[in-house]
Amino acid sequence: MTDRLRIAMAQLNQTMGDLAGNADAMLAWRADAAAAGADLIVYPELQLIGYPPEDLVLKPALVARAETQLHRLAEATADGGPAMLVGTVIANDGLLFNCVALLDGGRIAAVRQKRELPNYGTFDEKRLFAPGPLPEPVAFRGVKLGLPICEDVWFPFVTAHLAAAGAQILINVNGSPYEVDKDDRRVNGVCAARVHETGLPILYLNRVGGQDELVFDGASFVLNPDGEIAHMLPDWEEALVLTDWAPDESGNWLCLPGPHHTLDEHPADIYHAMLVGLRDYVNRNRFPGVVLGLSGGIDSALSAAVAVDALGPDRVWCVMLPSRFTSQESLDDAAACAQMLGCRLDTISIVPGTEAFDAMLAPAFEGRKADLTEENIQSRLRGVTLMALSNKFGHMLLTTGNKSEMSVGYATIYGDMAGGYSVLKDAYKTTVFDLSRWRNAHTPSLGLGPDGPVMPETVITKPPTAELRENQKDSDSLPPYEVLDPILYGLVEQEKSVDQLVAMGFERETVARIERLLYVAEYKRRQSPPGVKLGGRNFGRDRRYPITNAFRTG
Repeated sequence: MTDRLRIAMAQLNQTMGDLAGNADAMLAWRADAAAAGADLIVYPELQLIGYPPEDLVLKPALVARAETQLHRLAEATADGGPAMLVGTVIANDGLLFNCVALLDGGRIAAVRQKRELPNYGTFDEKRLFAPGPLPEPVAFRGVKLGLPICEDVWFPFVTAHLAAAGAQILINVNGSPYEVDKDDRRVNGVCAARVHETGLPILYLNRVGGQDELVFDGASFVLNPDGEIAHMLPDWEEALVLTDWAPDESGNWLCLPGPHHTLDEHPADIYHAMLVGLRDYVNRNRFPGVVLGLSGGIDSALSAAVAVDALGPDRVWCVMLPSRFTSQESLDDAAACAQMLGCRLDTISIVPGTEAFDAMLAPAFEGRKADLTEENIQSRLRGVTLMALSNKFGHMLLTTGNKSEMSVGYATIYGDMAGGYSVLKDAYKTTVFDLSRWRNAHTPSLGLGPDGPVMPETVITKPPTAELRENQKDSDSLPPYEVLDPILYGLVEQEKSVDQLVAMGFERETVARIERLLYVAEYKRRQSPPGVKLGGRNFGRDRRYPITNAFRTG
């Protein structure tokens, strides 16, 4: 039996479906681990194909190519260097399994299948995979490794089974998406409980990077049997960390202490989630950059700041689209914001377009007063203009609406909702204010944008307005955001009823009206672009409501 083990934790990004590219990256990181004397290098869940694969994994061609690349990786271990623990998909008797494969000595030495398949929130693995049996430990260099995969570690009976079967070290590979405060639940909740129950150390490895609406924050770690953190990897960044293991006097394996990275506090974590999600979405889909409408308001200012931090100022194109209702203050704030960010700003007036539509529709609208229709025409003209620039030059249109607006339908379908991606989709308006204040006072560690403030203070302090009619304010149609957002949080995130919210002190008429607006806006949300998931119930993967719905709680 060995008395020393060096395990490399490869906290990596991945590209969905790029099996050869993902395998190449794993081999490159293995070379670095070999140079550092590693015995084993561990990669995140489904690292070979990408996570979550959704129905892509149902294509037989992808499964066949995954098998080819897995054998290629296995053959590479014939050089006597580190073994590899690789997450992949394997087909067996017509069923698909989410697996980890131990590659060593030029062969596939062992395979373990994921047992507990999550089927809630963002996850739908029962649609795709068959559950494996309770996993047995794998012998490696004289040490018995327990290999629970992601969700497996959330169930005490899985790790209890491994411990009873003689496992000495638990290695848990993950594709765990970011949510606010989730890193604390991983460390101090789930993994601390499993360590306490089994008396075994756990190496928890998570991936980083964006995949459509999901963002993975890394923040991998090792917990020793006494519950102490032996290693804490950084959040949001790729990292290769060597961990050294040895048995104590009683023969129980421990991880020797190593670096502890400080994880983001709130709201820096949210800002970095937005940054990473947008960066990987734009780059992986090969857009040259983004274009967005910069109105002089806080939502577009924050969206522009995230874009500049994610992509650099030279890849962000801002466009001011004034109407006859646009104030000089908005024009000045937009210009100042673009200057502070160092990005391009063009001004294209929509007044000629609105005049043309007024004339074109005058016969059909004769005898009717101007109303929301004319406001929406302005928004749609802006959407048409921005999409024209996107089509002509290739930049992805970045939408700028927030979760508060999308909750109650305070957005124009085919207008300000038009676009390819939204960084604020899961951010309530009060969160937008918090993030804007934070970014004006801090520079994100991963940011490519300027140090110092990125928007004028007036953008944060002035009353929010869509400026689609004279003297318009959001508060004309909606409760103040400090009232609206807690109501929405209760309705959306917590599924509370009107009665429950009234019992918390909110006015019944207001709550009932917001609930009605929430439900009737479902059809709009179904047609909105994807955006970064931040909380526990984002519109899209987490919350799936019928469009036609007569149910109300108040």
